[in-house]
Amino acid sequence: MSQCTVQLKWCDSEKCEGLSMPEYQSEHAAGMDIQAAVLADLVVEPGEIVMVETNIAMGIEAGHEVQVRPRSGLAIKHGITVVNAPGTIDADYRGEVKVGLINVGKVAFTIHRGDRIAQLVVAPVCHARVEIVAELDDTARGSGGFGHTGV
Repeated sequence: MSQCTVQLKWCDSEKCEGLSMPEYQSEHAAGMDIQAAVLADLVVEPGEIVMVETNIAMGIEAGHEVQVRPRSGLAIKHGITVVNAPGTIDADYRGEVKVGLINVGKVAFTIHRGDRIAQLVVAPVCHARVEIVAELDDTARGSGGFGHTGV
């Protein structure tokens, strides 16, 4: 398993009571769970989008990003998912990590302080060398788009 360094800090050390830094929940987990730093319960109505504060800022090693992904249990059981999944935290961003959540379920869902609301996955980034061409090489698939191979 490869590693890189991600530095974490509290944005406001006076508002971190009852919260934990993001951490892996098992030895082989791909993502670190991140908690809601809401000061009061936050009710997310069906169809509503909210930005949830985490009180965490990070320094990500150059050549990497941190992807913000839904937690499967919240998504499957309650319809709570990351609205722009996966969200990206760039290596040069130093502000507070906020998580955009949407309730695609049928009932309101309440987010409490310290709830694990998303997972953070560190991934390598490759900058492409863009080359403008007049033609592309042929492939067996060609221009076949969405659903071209059937359901």
